[in-house]
Amino acid sequence: MVAELIVIVFIGTFLLAAVAVIVAAFVRDRMSDSAVVAGNEVGEVGAEQSAILREESLSTITIWRAFLQRLDLIDKLKLRMDEANLRWSVGRVTAAMLLLACLLAALVKDTTLLPPGSTLAAFLFGAWLPYWLILLKRQQRIEKFEAQFPDALSSLARMMRAGHPLGSAFEVLGAELTAPLGTEFRRMAEERRLGSPLDQVMNSFSERVKVDEVRLFVAAAMLQARSGGRLTEVLERLAETLRENAALRGEVRAISAQGRMTGMVLTLLPMGIAILLYLTAPEFISVLLFHPNGKYLIWAGIGCVVTGHLVIQRIVKVRV
Repeated sequence: MVAELIVIVFIGTFLLAAVAVIVAAFVRDRMSDSAVVAGNEVGEVGAEQSAILREESLSTITIWRAFLQRLDLIDKLKLRMDEANLRWSVGRVTAAMLLLACLLAALVKDTTLLPPGSTLAAFLFGAWLPYWLILLKRQQRIEKFEAQFPDALSSLARMMRAGHPLGSAFEVLGAELTAPLGTEFRRMAEERRLGSPLDQVMNSFSERVKVDEVRLFVAAAMLQARSGGRLTEVLERLAETLRENAALRGEVRAISAQGRMTGMVLTLLPMGIAILLYLTAPEFISVLLFHPNGKYLIWAGIGCVVTGHLVIQRIVKVRV
């Protein structure tokens, strides 16, 4: 009864918060209609300045923002969100983490099949889910970036060989390339247009995209800006090296596919055997389900299977 009451309270709170957000968005849209003409008169430069120089608040709720500013982990969370190019508010993400954590903890609180400590584990798992989603988006963006980067370097080298300066080449690439690389080049071109020095623009680019190839490109560009030299040859060689590295990663991934498949089969095999035993000989499985110590054996087996799967994936994962 207590768990059901907690779930109802959290669901009601979530619905009220959703209604409040919808109403606030509707009011904001109505108020912004009167400012559209004035915003259009400002021009493209003002829009770029607001997009680059805007300082986003952690949360619109004063108490929650003051609490988040005291936590050191919030900076890491905001950095991961920036690397994933997510425009979510830090306050909303942390509120979602807290809501999911409390909801899962309430759902498993009175479950008899779970071992002690399951409530805490469910709480931590619910809080980790939004952060895992951010890491997944970040990894997908990095993979897309790595696939686009060699061709972008080749195009950049050709434009510089044709006489385009570096800032103008950034602007052209930003207009031609798709996200995520095109977005980054457009941002670099806007920063240069607003008067930011080249080293600051390149360092910001390297901080936003945590890729080794980007660090090499930034180092080469800054070295060329300081001491001179043929940057086009460096970019062409770097692009060729990146293509060879991508081909090598694909070959290694193809070779290790058998190991990954073996790990997946070994992970699913115990669950398949348990299902077959339950269908053919339920009296054997009923001992684990109804014996007082059966749940501990079940969760110990699940823990061993998960640990074995992680070990196998760690073995077959080869970094190039």
